[in-house]
Amino acid sequence: MYSCKKSTDTAATTAYCRGTSEGRKFREMKTQDLERKRKKEQEAVEQMIHLYCRGNHRQPAKGVLCSECQELLEYAKARSAQCPFMEKKTFCSNCKVHCYKPEMRENIRRVMRYSGPRMLLHRPGLALWHVICSKREQKKNGD
Repeated sequence: MYSCKKSTDTAATTAYCRGTSEGRKFREMKTQDLERKRKKEQEAVEQMIHLYCRGNHRQPAKGVLCSECQELLEYAKARSAQCPFMEKKTFCSNCKVHCYKPEMRENIRRVMRYSGPRMLLHRPGLALWHVICSKREQKKNGD
């Protein structure tokens, strides 16, 4: 067998490494990174929905969502879990294909508009991470 050559082009590296133990490790690492990214995005959405629900639906207990917000959270997590573009995009707003139903898309927009600015006070680390990732994506796309 041949050895796996490191490359910045992931498609070329994967093709070159296919069939080697290093290629298998590379794919496993890539899958782990992808899952970590997916969980981080889901955590951000969950925090934003909790913040929105607490501020707009007056839920008495912290961490408890109303039925409408719980449905939105489950829907958002399901969409994220099934996303085939997770590797290439940062957030759903940067995706060319919008897989949310129109009603749910409007609901998540409302949540983002309300929670986005407030995240700086409630979860500054997560908010900063989101801003940095968004700016990187804009720079990469030449916007």
